[in-house]
Amino acid sequence: MGSGFSSFLTLGNTQKPASLEPSLGDLPESCLASVLIYLDPPEICRLAVLNKAFRGASSADFVWETKLPANYESIVERVFGDFPSKLCKKDLYARLCQPNSFERETKKMWLDKMTGGVCLSVSWKGLAITGIDDRRYWTRIPTEESRFGLIAYLQQIWWFEVDGEVEFPFPSGTYSLFFRLHLGQPSKRFGRRIYKSEYIHGWDIKPVRFHLSTSDGQETISECFLQEHGKWVYTHAGNFVVENPCSLTKIKFSMTQIDCTHTKNGLCLDSVVIYPCEFKERLKCC
Repeated sequence: MGSGFSSFLTLGNTQKPASLEPSLGDLPESCLASVLIYLDPPEICRLAVLNKAFRGASSADFVWETKLPANYESIVERVFGDFPSKLCKKDLYARLCQPNSFERETKKMWLDKMTGGVCLSVSWKGLAITGIDDRRYWTRIPTEESRFGLIAYLQQIWWFEVDGEVEFPFPSGTYSLFFRLHLGQPSKRFGRRIYKSEYIHGWDIKPVRFHLSTSDGQETISECFLQEHGKWVYTHAGNFVVENPCSLTKIKFSMTQIDCTHTKNGLCLDSVVIYPCEFKERLKCC
């Protein structure tokens, strides 16, 4: 009986040895971080939930510094006024990916979450617009369709001219500038979006002229008829190249239709936007 009981104990204690194979959680955070620098920011964030090692590696400053623009310190100083030194690079990237207002909230800057590319938007309130303070010509319309919550609607004018300028430390690269426009007055009826087209006039008679120039001598001029009704259109005004990210790039731009043989009516002006040139495919432009 004693020997039988001993045999039972022996069988009861027979277990498979624990697996000694390494897993992803056993890799050093520094090794994982060295791999993460080759991934896009959304991919890094998805891997951060796998385990503790990935979570720690995904927060490493040297990982996120490769995702920030090379001149991010100049950008932060221009937008915020001072450098938030207490923020880790991951939190700084997340902060810059949000629309950040500056210059009395007439401009917004943000990073594209996928690429880290710098994007900029200038409200119509930050532009010089002929007749903007005369209610006979222009009215303001509150709307959720604008980043700035308010658009300018042209009722009628003979001399149409919009001028603006931006001075910003853009990273090296090629950028495209667009005017965000809408033919027809947008509104809602019974919860559905509609627009008033009966007052649209003058934009198919003569083309609108766009002019763009930079502080280093670049210049482009183009013309375009405005023809698409009832939706927001990003109308391409021109491209410019930034070669020196260490200094401010000053851009001047304008949109004009000054043929006084006819009136211009029914145009909504929201903003001017500047995107990296490769984003042009994302936008519908004429």
